[in-house]
Amino acid sequence: MLDAHHHFWKISRGDYGWMGDHVQPLLHDFLPEDLLPLMRRTGISRTILVQAAETDAETDFLLDIAARNTFVVGVVGWADLDDSGFPERLAALRKNPLLVGLRPMLQDLKDDAWILRPRVLQNMALIAEAGLTFDVLCFPRHLPYVAEALAGTPGLTAVIDHLAKPDIKSGSLGAWADEIAKIGLIPGLFCKLSGMVTEASLTDWTPGDLRPYVDHVIGVFGPKRLIFGSDWPVCTLAASYSEVVNAVRTLLAPHFGPEDMQRVFWTNGEKAYNIPGGA
Repeated sequence: MLDAHHHFWKISRGDYGWMGDHVQPLLHDFLPEDLLPLMRRTGISRTILVQAAETDAETDFLLDIAARNTFVVGVVGWADLDDSGFPERLAALRKNPLLVGLRPMLQDLKDDAWILRPRVLQNMALIAEAGLTFDVLCFPRHLPYVAEALAGTPGLTAVIDHLAKPDIKSGSLGAWADEIAKIGLIPGLFCKLSGMVTEASLTDWTPGDLRPYVDHVIGVFGPKRLIFGSDWPVCTLAASYSEVVNAVRTLLAPHFGPEDMQRVFWTNGEKAYNIPGGA
């Protein structure tokens, strides 16, 4: 199985601007030797490593980890899409075959419509030309802007991370349901079944709390455009690695047989990130 969304970090690097006392349990190093035992217990054999800092240095750090750990089959890094030097940075990154995608941290930007800036759109087109994948880290309020940007970037393979972070804790699907259904009409767009437990109640969530949101994206994206991701170690604020894996399996089981389960837990991720060597 493929875990298509997790992180590693080393606190002493000092560029994780989102960290603070509100995520106290995460304020220590999480590295390959910490994840490997958890993967083995759940049957995960390959992973996609995703950026957690808005710096070129962190992307280089992650690519170095991937080069030294064969279970990491791809890195979704970061580069500043609103910088005039982006084309040169992209050209340099493309030389590393382990770089499979890029992700701006839209949820942390002050301008909700940042993705529609002319230079950002131009550089999204360059990502499409490079054959890399574009990960979308956003809240539901960003989805109309993301949809407009993706519609204007033909050929770009994109992945919505964490279902676009619906307000699972409230139990209301709200405007999220309509917006995710609209954006789901865009060809080539995938959605990650990831990051759900930390949008629910951190202390007493159940798979039933997640079910309406999973059922909705199943209806929108179907078995060929959903991808499993653990969001480890962020998920540990609410659940263990195995609890996350088992929750997704439990929620998908009424809908999907073995072939479709394999798509969600393996082949869809390989397709989205152009990973070779799958079964």
